[in-house]
Amino acid sequence: MTLPRLSVKFDTRAEPLHKRAPSHDENGKPLSDFMMLIPGLRDKPKYLIDNAIQDVHIVLTHFDHAVVFAEFNLKLNLLWVSIRPIQGIRFEIASAIQEHVPGAKLVSHI
Repeated sequence: MTLPRLSVKFDTRAEPLHKRAPSHDENGKPLSDFMMLIPGLRDKPKYLIDNAIQDVHIVLTHFDHAVVFAEFNLKLNLLWVSIRPIQGIRFEIASAIQEHVPGAKLVSHI
């Protein structure tokens, strides 16, 4: 099974995230999740939004061994990331995102 890597959500009519985000990997092992906010991003000029999304994408590709799914909801300024349960990886990814996207905040992890 091929799992999605990154999507950017602009349409609020899509099915709920819990139906799109995988809870298990291709081998049936449970995944872990975390969320990050990028406050005020949706109100910035389009080129800054594009730059931030591109920066997040670049960071996530450096962690492609761990990231299974990621979605950025621009309306909510919310990044959801589903990852393989690797010790400390969520904090490594979140720190890397914060380094490249100033103002990004880790708000929840499971």
